[in-house]
Amino acid sequence: MAAVNGVDGATAKTLKMENTEKRDTLIEIEKRYQKKWREGKVFDSNAPSISEVPTGAMPPAELREKHPKYFCIFAYPYMNGTLHVGHSFTVSKVEFTAGFARMEGKRVLLPLGFHCTGMPIKACADKLTEDVRKFGQNFERYDESLGGTDQPVTAPAPTQAETKEDITKFTSKKGKAAAKSVKMKYQFQIMLALGIPKGEIHKFADANYWLQYFPPLAKKDLNNFGARIDWRRSVVTTDANPYYDAFVRWQMNRLYELQKIQYGIRYTIYSPKDGQPCMDHDRAEGEGVAPQDYTALKLKVKEWAPKAAEKVRGNLPDGANVYFVPATLRPETMYGQTCCFVGPKITYGVFKASDNEYYVVTKRAAWNMAFQGTFFKSDNFARDASELLPVLELTGTEVVGTLVDAPLSIHKQGVRILPMESVLPSKGTGVVTSVPSDSPDDYATVIDLAKKAEYYGIEKEWAQLEVSPIIQTPSYGNITAKFLVEKMKINSPKDAKQLAEAKDLAYKEGYYKGTMLIGDFKGESVESAKPKVKAALIKNGQAFEYAEPNGHVVSRSGDECVTAYLGQWFLNYGENDPEWRDTVLNHVKNDMETYSSETQNGFEKNLEWLNRWACARTYGLGSRLPWDPKFLVESLSDSTIYMAYYTIAHLLHGDIFGKTPGELDIQPRQMIDEVWDYIFCRRELSEELLKDCGIKKADLETMRREFEYWYPLDLSSSGKDLIPNHLTFFLYIHIALFPREFWPRSVRANGHLLLNGEKMSKSTGNFMTLNDAVEKYGADACRIGLADAGDGVEDANFEEAVANQIILRMYTLKEWCEEIINDKSLRTGEADELWDQLFDNEMNTLVHEARQHYEATDYKIALKSSLYDFTSARDFYREATAAASIPMHSSLIHKYITLQALLITPIAPHWADYIWTEVLQNTTPSTIQNALWPDVPTPNPSLTATREYVRATSSAITSAEAAQQKRKEKGKTISFDPKLPKKLTIFYAARFPAWQDAYLDIVRESFDGMSFDEKSLNTKVQAKGKAEMKRAMPFVQHLKKRLVGGESREVVFDRKLAFDEGEVLRKMVRGLRRTTGCKVIEVVKVEGDEGDKIGVVMVGEGEGGKRAELPSVAGQASPGSPNFHFENVEG
Repeated sequence: MAAVNGVDGATAKTLKMENTEKRDTLIEIEKRYQKKWREGKVFDSNAPSISEVPTGAMPPAELREKHPKYFCIFAYPYMNGTLHVGHSFTVSKVEFTAGFARMEGKRVLLPLGFHCTGMPIKACADKLTEDVRKFGQNFERYDESLGGTDQPVTAPAPTQAETKEDITKFTSKKGKAAAKSVKMKYQFQIMLALGIPKGEIHKFADANYWLQYFPPLAKKDLNNFGARIDWRRSVVTTDANPYYDAFVRWQMNRLYELQKIQYGIRYTIYSPKDGQPCMDHDRAEGEGVAPQDYTALKLKVKEWAPKAAEKVRGNLPDGANVYFVPATLRPETMYGQTCCFVGPKITYGVFKASDNEYYVVTKRAAWNMAFQGTFFKSDNFARDASELLPVLELTGTEVVGTLVDAPLSIHKQGVRILPMESVLPSKGTGVVTSVPSDSPDDYATVIDLAKKAEYYGIEKEWAQLEVSPIIQTPSYGNITAKFLVEKMKINSPKDAKQLAEAKDLAYKEGYYKGTMLIGDFKGESVESAKPKVKAALIKNGQAFEYAEPNGHVVSRSGDECVTAYLGQWFLNYGENDPEWRDTVLNHVKNDMETYSSETQNGFEKNLEWLNRWACARTYGLGSRLPWDPKFLVESLSDSTIYMAYYTIAHLLHGDIFGKTPGELDIQPRQMIDEVWDYIFCRRELSEELLKDCGIKKADLETMRREFEYWYPLDLSSSGKDLIPNHLTFFLYIHIALFPREFWPRSVRANGHLLLNGEKMSKSTGNFMTLNDAVEKYGADACRIGLADAGDGVEDANFEEAVANQIILRMYTLKEWCEEIINDKSLRTGEADELWDQLFDNEMNTLVHEARQHYEATDYKIALKSSLYDFTSARDFYREATAAASIPMHSSLIHKYITLQALLITPIAPHWADYIWTEVLQNTTPSTIQNALWPDVPTPNPSLTATREYVRATSSAITSAEAAQQKRKEKGKTISFDPKLPKKLTIFYAARFPAWQDAYLDIVRESFDGMSFDEKSLNTKVQAKGKAEMKRAMPFVQHLKKRLVGGESREVVFDRKLAFDEGEVLRKMVRGLRRTTGCKVIEVVKVEGDEGDKIGVVMVGEGEGGKRAELPSVAGQASPGSPNFHFENVEG
């Protein structure tokens, strides 16, 4: 049987490699150095021991200052598959940071565990059990002709009938789980797509086999990637590791004691099939979806429509109370009900709610209600929809015209059920009450119904009940809907876009600025009245609470989820513990680095919105809740402070399962809660504790030393989709359990990774695992490609073409370094040529620039400075010296190779270590992984300005020559023929034009030594008149550039260049002769004032002589901005 969408199909659209000799050479080097690092335990990092610094010798903060450290992590991956390049993108951010921190002389810790808690693995294992039962151990009974995949379901476009989510609540965007597009019908097909051999797949029916299979693959892939990970500290979560299990139980016990975990009845997303809450990481679809609260109104039937009456007769008891049940977000507007809408094509059920009460809703809504105490008790929830059947079914068309009593409505005689084509069965109850005074949708619909009553099969007057003012608003008056519909020229219920906008405006205006005009709460603000109206309706038996997911949610077991109202253990996040929430919020705002405003805002919004979170469930893998062991700790609740566990993991166990003891030979049973308290600085040591746990005092002190040295966490790197859950929980729990000095210092969130400009998807063939990428391009090319992909929270792009080009670049650079280091033709002695000085200075500049970018974690720009610009600097030097017919200088070439290796070390360590060790023959340190960032002199602004001048002048001259050649090819008039013998005359000015003096004063007045008063500067320049602007603005910008570039105020404002322009041009002549092919080159200094200029020949025939007649271009030269003139001469 062929694999459905197997590995080959998943990568069908990716780049195909052909000639791989250069790549293979680089990969061979990478493997060699990975082995060297592994054998040398280069990335194993420890805190200063208690023998080096005895316990109590100094406070932890002083210890960290004396022995600088950097502790960083990325969110541990879930072990239900292999890592893909999207994982490596997040890994790369923290990995580059770790590499740079090592070069700053810090002890660096980058550990990694493997997350296995929760439903995904267990659900997949159970599916495989069923697949094996159905198709055989090797799926030999599977028939492909029956169909291999489920087609993705496309949600309908929003319409005006959709009930908008509550505007008062923050809603997170869909995360990466929701973005996955590939769907396969059977679990074994997914395993085949992961590259699992068919003969091994049946083993995964045992959930524990996943824990044994995937972690070693992740470790291998990351080692091949060159990750600087301390693998001694690895662990698998769940009770598969008894040490980690003890750690989680301690965490939950302490949170329970602090009343951060409580028990209560609340709404939660729930899987009927699984019989438990379904939280974010338990979902195949719908990450970020939360319960949406409604008020379910009871509109009692007073008189059935004829067709409905016939069907009801004999199926319901005489005198039964039947209610249409619309769900509303705006109970305060119910005074204005004039009718109630149903979808004419929707089939409704009549469901028995009690002995004499029946509800008319969609089957979907009834199924939600079934888990909220309406049809079943919480201790007897249904598992299958077949357990909830309607007494009878009615179509929307059949009930149109039914008269119902609408609670609170001013129309006491009742209102009619009317048709609305756009009512959706997938939102709310499928019954929509109409308030045309405040709902633009409803207003537009009742107007349309009244106009086309005959077409819709209704009585016109049913749609023409009085629309009475309910709410007064400052912007739209007291009939908001009518005002907006007329203002926005909405002509039909089909004007969906305008109606959606109007609805949003009406809702916000009414809620935040509206005042009640009717009812018991007349005169109160809507914001204040809304909960009171809802409470009164419920108290009077006219409504009840109702909730449903605010989006489509499917559990890992394939079950469509509902919202349940049930008793559960929850973490008391949010408004119910305002002190806790506000402490977290203040930490985010004032103390924690987030690297981007988007991440900062994401945390702040989420903290305002996030509420209680169910932290326990009954199905899946994990640790038991200590005080209620029938529950397991939920996967997002046992993964909040695992980074604290990393600090001591190697001391506790020698393998990820905790089967072999660690360095201290401690048993799991000894890790009682009080021991964790001591390790994490929550209590001090006592004789009683030593007796209770049986652990040696020195061993306890060693564990505490590891924690208090490595903590606080310096950086957590994660995808932005984890801000709404994991990352926010991570902050909450750290702040609840640890002293302030150990609270997290920074969080860096990145966007998702596109592959070749498109979303990664196995179904489209645009997919690549980390192993695929490293095998295809090598580790360093992948790492450079990931650095080049981008750094912000926007989605980044890994271009295979870039990775492929990098192979050639790095191979060629390696070859050049190997050859040039032994080149005996290089100059020795003093490196005093202009080109030597410029090259040396630019290298120093780029070293400082690269450091700034690495410190800011801007790796794309750091890569530019440390590789692309650095090699460009070498190229410029090589070309300039060749043009000047002088060899490059040996010491500068050695410096270049050394710096090139050091600067690229954080991003491409294999290549760098090869150059450091085998090309440069360095032995101290023995690996570049232990080398420090280079200490070079501060760049010389004068030399920087000289180099910019040389580049700009050379570029202008060669561009002008190329432009003439293009004109010639197009048959246009040319001033000289580039192909014939030619002469180049360069004119430079001895002094600045007098007109510039005024602008010099303006720039001086606007510059405070650090920055410019742009508003003042622009105003004063513009005041000189438009005629001057054309020449003035370039001059002003040039001055600004020089000042910002670091030149001193004295040099700039005293009308001095930072270099001798004539001398620089003299040294450029030989190179220009080579690049332009000119037979003659002259350099002429222009002296005198406007209208009376003369030239002095500085280079060329008649050197020192004067010229009275100059071409017009000569007068346009100014100091630092030369001009030039080409002309043909005799051969």
